[in-house]
Amino acid sequence: MAASERRAFAHKINRTVAAEVRKQVSRERSGSPHSSRRSSSSLGVPLTEVIEPLDFEDVLLSRPPEVEPGPLRDLMEFPADDLEVLKQPRECRTTESGVPEDGKLDTQVRAAVEMYSEDWVIVRRRYQHLSTAYSPITTETQRERQKGLTCQVFEQDAPGDERTGPEDVDDSQHCSGSPEDTPRSSGASGIFSLRNLAADSLLPTLLERAAPEDVDRRNEALRRQHRAPALLTLYPAPDEDEAVERCSRPEPPREHFGQRILVKCLSLKFEIEIEPIFGTLALYDVREKKKISENFYFDLNSDSIKGLLRAHGTHPAISTLARSAIFSVTYPSPDIFLVVKLEKVLQQGDISECCEPYMVMKEADTVKNKEKLEKLRLAAEQFCTRLGRYRMPFAWTAVHLANIVSSVGPQDRDSDSEGERRPTWAERRRRGPQDRGYSGDDACSFSSFRPATLTVTNFFKQEAERLSDEDLFKFLADMRRPSSLLRRLRPVTAQLKIDISPAPENMHFCLSPELLHVKPYPDPRGRPTKEILEFPAREVYAPHTCYRNLLFVYPHSLNFSSRQGSVRNLAVRIQYMAGEDQSQALPVIFGKSSCSEFTREAFTPVVYHNKSPEFYEEFKLRLPACVTENHHLFFTFYHVSCQPRPGTALETPVGFTWIPLLQHGRLRTGPFCLPVSVDQPPPSYSVLTPDVALPGMRWVDGHKGVFSVELTAVSSVHPQDPHLDKFFTLVHVLEEGIFPFRLKETVLSEGTMEQELRASLAALRLASPEPLVAFSHHVLDKLVRLVVRPPIICGQMVNLGRGAFEAMAHVASLVHRNLEASQDSRGHCPLLAAYVHYAFRLPGGDLGLPGEVPPATVQAATLARGSGRPASLYLARSKSISSSNPDLAVVPGSVDDEVSRILANKLLHEELALQWVVSGSAVRELVLQHAWFFFQLMVKSMELHLLLGQRLDTPRKLRFPGRFLDDIAALVASVGLEVITRVHKDMELAERLNASLAFFLSDLLSIADRGYIFSLVRAHYKQVATRLQSAPNPAALLTLRMDFTRILCSHEHYVTLNLPCCPLSPPASPSPSVSSTTSQSSTFSSQAPDPKVTSMFELSGPFRQQHFLSGLLLTELALALDPEAEGASLLHKKAISAVHSLLCSHDVDYRYTEATVKAKVAELYLPLLSLARDTLPRLYSFAEGSGQRSRLASMLDSDTEGEGDIGGTINPSVAMAIAGGPLAPGSRTSISQGPSTAARSGCPLSAESSRTLLVCVLWVLKNAEPALLQRWAADLALPQLGRLLDLLYLCLAAFEYKGKKAFERINSLTFKKSLDMKARLEEAILGTIGARQEMVRRSRERSPFGNQENVRWRKSVTHWRQTSDRVDKTKDEMEHEALVDGNLATEASLVVLDMLEIIVQTVMLSEARESILGAVLKVVLYSLGSAQSALFLQHGLATQRALVSKFPELLFEEDTELCADLCLRLLRHCGSRISTIRTHASASLYLLMRQNFEIGHNFARVKMLVTMSLSSLVGTTQNFSEEHLRRSLKTILTYAEEDLGLRDSTFAEQVQDLMFNLHMILTDTVKMKEHQEDPEMLVDLMYRIARGYQGSPDLRLTWLQNMAGKHAELGNHAEAAQCMVHAAALVAEYLALLEDSRHLPVGCVSFQNVSSNVLEESAISDDILSPDEEGFCSGKNFTELGLVGLLEQAAAYFTMGGLYEAVNEVYKNLIPILEAHRDYKKLAAVHGKLQDAFTKIMHQSSGWERVFGTYFRVGFYGARFGDLDEQEFVYKEPSITKLAEISHRLEEFYTERFGDDVVEIIKDSNPVDKSKLDPQKAYIQITYVEPHFDTYELKDRVTYFDRNYGLRAFLFCTPFTPDGRAHGELAEQHKRKTLLSTEHAFPYIKTRIRVCHREETVLTPVEVAIEDMQKKTRELAFATEQDPPDAKMLQMVLQGSVGPTVNQGPLEVAQVFLSEIPEDPKLFRHHNKLRLCFKDFCKKCEDALRKNKALIGPDQKEYHRELERHYSRLREALQPLLTQRLPQLLAPSSSSLRNSMNRSSFRKADL
Repeated sequence: MAASERRAFAHKINRTVAAEVRKQVSRERSGSPHSSRRSSSSLGVPLTEVIEPLDFEDVLLSRPPEVEPGPLRDLMEFPADDLEVLKQPRECRTTESGVPEDGKLDTQVRAAVEMYSEDWVIVRRRYQHLSTAYSPITTETQRERQKGLTCQVFEQDAPGDERTGPEDVDDSQHCSGSPEDTPRSSGASGIFSLRNLAADSLLPTLLERAAPEDVDRRNEALRRQHRAPALLTLYPAPDEDEAVERCSRPEPPREHFGQRILVKCLSLKFEIEIEPIFGTLALYDVREKKKISENFYFDLNSDSIKGLLRAHGTHPAISTLARSAIFSVTYPSPDIFLVVKLEKVLQQGDISECCEPYMVMKEADTVKNKEKLEKLRLAAEQFCTRLGRYRMPFAWTAVHLANIVSSVGPQDRDSDSEGERRPTWAERRRRGPQDRGYSGDDACSFSSFRPATLTVTNFFKQEAERLSDEDLFKFLADMRRPSSLLRRLRPVTAQLKIDISPAPENMHFCLSPELLHVKPYPDPRGRPTKEILEFPAREVYAPHTCYRNLLFVYPHSLNFSSRQGSVRNLAVRIQYMAGEDQSQALPVIFGKSSCSEFTREAFTPVVYHNKSPEFYEEFKLRLPACVTENHHLFFTFYHVSCQPRPGTALETPVGFTWIPLLQHGRLRTGPFCLPVSVDQPPPSYSVLTPDVALPGMRWVDGHKGVFSVELTAVSSVHPQDPHLDKFFTLVHVLEEGIFPFRLKETVLSEGTMEQELRASLAALRLASPEPLVAFSHHVLDKLVRLVVRPPIICGQMVNLGRGAFEAMAHVASLVHRNLEASQDSRGHCPLLAAYVHYAFRLPGGDLGLPGEVPPATVQAATLARGSGRPASLYLARSKSISSSNPDLAVVPGSVDDEVSRILANKLLHEELALQWVVSGSAVRELVLQHAWFFFQLMVKSMELHLLLGQRLDTPRKLRFPGRFLDDIAALVASVGLEVITRVHKDMELAERLNASLAFFLSDLLSIADRGYIFSLVRAHYKQVATRLQSAPNPAALLTLRMDFTRILCSHEHYVTLNLPCCPLSPPASPSPSVSSTTSQSSTFSSQAPDPKVTSMFELSGPFRQQHFLSGLLLTELALALDPEAEGASLLHKKAISAVHSLLCSHDVDYRYTEATVKAKVAELYLPLLSLARDTLPRLYSFAEGSGQRSRLASMLDSDTEGEGDIGGTINPSVAMAIAGGPLAPGSRTSISQGPSTAARSGCPLSAESSRTLLVCVLWVLKNAEPALLQRWAADLALPQLGRLLDLLYLCLAAFEYKGKKAFERINSLTFKKSLDMKARLEEAILGTIGARQEMVRRSRERSPFGNQENVRWRKSVTHWRQTSDRVDKTKDEMEHEALVDGNLATEASLVVLDMLEIIVQTVMLSEARESILGAVLKVVLYSLGSAQSALFLQHGLATQRALVSKFPELLFEEDTELCADLCLRLLRHCGSRISTIRTHASASLYLLMRQNFEIGHNFARVKMLVTMSLSSLVGTTQNFSEEHLRRSLKTILTYAEEDLGLRDSTFAEQVQDLMFNLHMILTDTVKMKEHQEDPEMLVDLMYRIARGYQGSPDLRLTWLQNMAGKHAELGNHAEAAQCMVHAAALVAEYLALLEDSRHLPVGCVSFQNVSSNVLEESAISDDILSPDEEGFCSGKNFTELGLVGLLEQAAAYFTMGGLYEAVNEVYKNLIPILEAHRDYKKLAAVHGKLQDAFTKIMHQSSGWERVFGTYFRVGFYGARFGDLDEQEFVYKEPSITKLAEISHRLEEFYTERFGDDVVEIIKDSNPVDKSKLDPQKAYIQITYVEPHFDTYELKDRVTYFDRNYGLRAFLFCTPFTPDGRAHGELAEQHKRKTLLSTEHAFPYIKTRIRVCHREETVLTPVEVAIEDMQKKTRELAFATEQDPPDAKMLQMVLQGSVGPTVNQGPLEVAQVFLSEIPEDPKLFRHHNKLRLCFKDFCKKCEDALRKNKALIGPDQKEYHRELERHYSRLREALQPLLTQRLPQLLAPSSSSLRNSMNRSSFRKADL
């Protein structure tokens, strides 16, 4: 990367380069706001270096608190109860604990039992919940806190009916009737109506003359009331994406459950009911080919049927009567089936025979089959009595769960298992799957689906040969196919009803798989629901949390085919034997249904006459806690004789086998294939396996394996993994100390123990993942124990620290890897986090909680340090052995004795730190991957060490030994280095390590020496800074460092850590900083500023040293905002977000609610003010949005194009001196003269970042001590203060209220989830950022990290997925947002107001106060002009009154603009709909007049400005309420009458005059209101008002501008331009009177070329206007700058209207002015625009491309029209308007006004006879007219533009015949030509102009014929000469000329008029002229034919010949007519006819 790009971080202060020096000097000279921020601070420590922190503990000791106990005192030190250790009882789901009570437990079981029964040990930091890490500020919490906000009243939200509060309703009389009643001249009626109005309430104290201090005090007290306590509650919550410190406490470890389904068996009914049937339910996953649950047994038989088994039944336990079960599914899939198997009592005959009756007999035929049924019942009864304890397989079916869950299933009635469902279910099902938004595999989420009741009707009979699970899976797979084979089988018909639903959360009456009662279990007699144990389809990684010890036995098959004898009906009996005697069978086998809970033996079902049966049975056993070598499973095989034969026993044993359960101390599980012996086994058989051939025993099939069985254990005691088993066994052997010990084949002596143990530790990593995770707590506990309590073997202590540490690293890594999917956002594994938080404890006796007596264990320093220790750690510390424990009592006795005691225990945190520091690279890599885990272990170990050892009272410096702290330092340094080096290789790991390190240091701040921790932080920062100089991508490192800082600052005692209450010590060395030298000459005080205050408000050395964390945070912000910073936009956002988040947390923290405390907290952020002030040029400019331009026009505009910026920016040092006075021409009217826009260096901040930074600034201003702010403001230099005001100004703009409408508009936009809607609203309104651009922007911001793949992947993955935020908000939500926004705007504005008041108080004594006060007033004015609430306006107006009364010279001696602005704003508020605003505004306006009067005994200036303001208000404001304004005028009148102080002067009289004058203007306004919908009338009225102000140039100008605005709004650009030209002419006239400048226009005359109308502005003459009179022509427009602005606007409007030729004329007047000012920048722009204009003229030369307008004559007739009656106008309509359009528009408009059936349009253009019209109706006559030019004019009007500009004469023709018809024969067809002349030339400043003269001419038929022939000839000529030629057009014209025509073609004309020579000699001339026309016509036809011949292709030749034939016929016919000779022509006659054809000028003004 180029050096220049790195320089920002590389240049340190001691390596200053020459170029840097130059840059520094130039910066200081240019007054840049960034006066080298990086290197300025009072101690000369640059911001890129971290300053040495104070020794925290020493400071606290040396500075005893001066404060009384209370909230302030609490800020000084952490609370005494900060840390506590809690015992939290382990949650037990069941009412009784399932832990065995047995006393004789072996070590392993005892360890497990202890673990599952002991409480959690939690170390709690009592205040941690107040940290941003644990109670984040989210949109939800913000909304919660926003409840109860008061609703702010805003003008723009006030309803449009113009009445809001009850206080406004007394407005009974609507003001001055209709405009006709009150003509403008009659003042009397106006006075009358104003007198009769009611005034608003008066401000009681307004007329008192109080001292300014009292007024200020009163205002301040009022401002303090009803304020929002927490500013940031009103602002959107901080961006959650940036919240790196976010943590959540881990969930306590709980038993694992999948998604739970409740299945209830309701009823089972067969066609015949003859015997008991038993059911089993289980889940099977076809894809995994696995049974995924244990069996659930149910019995739905009736009591009478159950009675058949009385002989065999014991009393059934209630747990076996369950009919509902809860199944758990961890991995839902569409391949899961619920399989139902049915069994019945064993009987004679195979399964098919036994099923036959069920398949054949129907319930309906009961009577018919009565005998058969009786027979069957009898047989069943016999079998039950005899064989009741045996079962046989009967039938089965399966339910496909996916169908239930997705509520869509096969519809056909005879589906395998889906019978009819309840009708409601069927209806639901029809709604279809789209109701559930699942897709793919999720299509079966079992956690939420609609409950279903199924009736399963079809069962399949079991087949003896196909009973195994393999066969079942084949059947199930087949079932899913549409053409299932099973469908072809004949079913067993039955009805099984079951309910399937998602299991409720806390189900009552549940039994766990061990049959324990699950809470809540209200009544032990209730029928239970069983929880069914899941066998998950794939591995489940979850630690065991409760005791479980179950064994499942699955006999698969038996092969007795080679066994001799009668062995056909085979049953297998299973027993769990504790010894070899039959009496030692234990009752541990779970009962099935309707039997006892546990049994000693159980049998498999019998398959009739089958020697090698298959089994599907499952036996569930409860393993005893202590399984010994003698425990074994014993299987006995019986032949059962089904037929009772005399002499044969019921059951005959035919074989025996067994499985010993323990082997080498391990539980035996898995598949077995066992040989079966024919004889009873001999004694002591149980210790051997049946595989051993015992002497003298006979075996079936020659000792081959014939019985296949499988054992599965579900146990939280037996790990069932060889590596874990070995590890636990070794550890327990060590604890018991029993040697020698047999391990598998080897015997372990004490000598080989250590080696075995080390090997076992190393082998832990080979353990299989599922058991390792399941036993992770056990393993970690044992490892911790090995570290802390090294075992003693052969009297020697064995140090296993390293091995155990490495094993821990491997275990952590394995657990992490297997649980990767469930990691949280910081990459932590929740399982390990929960272990540390809940389960980890220091090994040793029971916890001695504080208050109890601590256990007498002695803990000491770790002595056995490895040889691999880095040399740097050998510090000279040769202290006594017990250095780690100052409290260690040295007991007298031998030294060896003491040493051995010390050695017995080590401290885990010390060992961990040591082992980590000295670990080898492979292990270190593992540990780094999971550093957080080891850090958290160390922290908890340290906390427990302090809490349990009662060491919390020890001074922090003595709590931990030095060696340990050295280890920590080395550790922090090495991890820090890893972060820095890995940032480019593995960003994700670097981020995780960075966060872990930061959290570790943050945790240490709560327990260790804080000063020491700060020094570690500083060391880390130094490491990063060193790396930054050479980093290829510093932004990535900086981001990490910012995250690091943010995490540190999220500490719950962050404020205390910053030492908020100690006063800053000013720098000892008097080395002045750059910033302090520039501000030495402070603005207000002659002496140098107070260094203490200055250093509090800057990132000075003392500030950063004392407020260490706050200093770090703000330094990060300062560096991010540095203009040279890289990756800026991302860093801006991060840094600002960090500060914002902290401030939010302070706002909601109950510890800081008191104002004094909050002020102290705010002191930690004071430098933020200077930072924001210096960043000002790069903040988003909220005030420059297009919509806000007009409001700011007279204020802080930046130099934008077209604003008349002549002189460029002026020198900043001069800027402030003149800011208050009249501004130099063209200077930027900003308050402070910062660098110009072009010079804005660095990356600008986004709108969102800027707004957040500004809200933080407002927070500091709101909460800081006002006195402190005042002292700071007093010390600021002028330019800095100016920038501060600019900042306040920007705050107002940024938080301006948008109005409810804006929220509704914005509702359709979509935004990113994390920024709550309103923050984004900003950019929608201001910058219009959509989600797409946002995404693009984010991706660019992320780019500092290079490769995107591995950056924070978890965030970026979820980032865009979560746009599921609802976009269309409800009305309530929008109301709420508007409410919050209103409160935020109000509070922000009030904070700004408070600060302005502080600045005003500061400035009182200063010499430069005018300039600053002017600037303050501008900000106040802006605040009054923006959308504000009534609450704010009361205070704002009070402040404005105070300002004006204290400094009247501000307004009346200096800048008029301020005064004009103030008047406009006050008047606008006087017209408010809200009465309180009106009250305050009228009071302000009254005082303003009084003030002006008292200075000069008249208030001409205010009069003038108020009148102007009213005019501009009326002209521009849409929803302006004159009714309310009248009330305000009345209020002002009332004040004047009640003001006793001025009773004797003329003041009251002058006020009255002014009020009535304003009242008049309002009356005109009412009229304008009425004509709001009629643009022509409206503009006419505005025109009339402007005419009325002919003697008042300022007002005329205002109205001209209003008209321009109106025209622009209507799209009449030409008219808007004319208004601007007139305005410019007016200003030019005035400037010409004032001075005679060569470069200025002479006056109106100069603009004649632009418009001939402009001369009317020359009405101003010396007698009307004396330019010196106070208050006249004082607006900003009456300056050269103003003139330039007007001309530029005119040119812009002309360009928009396409009148490019006029643009040139305008610039002819502008260019000389710019040349005189040498403003080459503007000149360049002007010439560029001219070039554009001329280019467009060239491209659009023919004129067709731009059509300027269409003209119509409109006449109004009828009394209804009032003023308009009998008036004629020419209307200018947009181009290409049809007659029908304007006719429709006017008719519609006037119909709406006058009512239906009143308006009539006169369809013809004949003269109107008024007497024939109905007086009740309104008539409108509309005629299309064309511009008319005399022949001489056409010479000048060459171009299309010329013929459409400056039009005064218009022509329309009306055809008529003598008998009154419009059209007739040629010989009688006359034509009337009407020529209209208008008062002004089009385009004018309005779109309709009155007709001032009308002239009519009548043409005789022959003249009409001549005109027609001339027109035809012209058309021919045009078509022929057109270039490029247009063949189509030519042929059209030719066809019309020579083609055979039916009606009045050329030939007919000739025959009518030329066939005979007229008798009247006067007509000879016309006759001749017509002949000549025909000759010309023939000639043109010939030319056209010739041209056509050249143009046509071969296909048109015939057509052309046809044309030629027609032409020759025409010529032949005309020949005789054209060759006639006329008598001698007469002398010219002077008839009017001739005149009509060739007229001189029409310009007659006879009106």
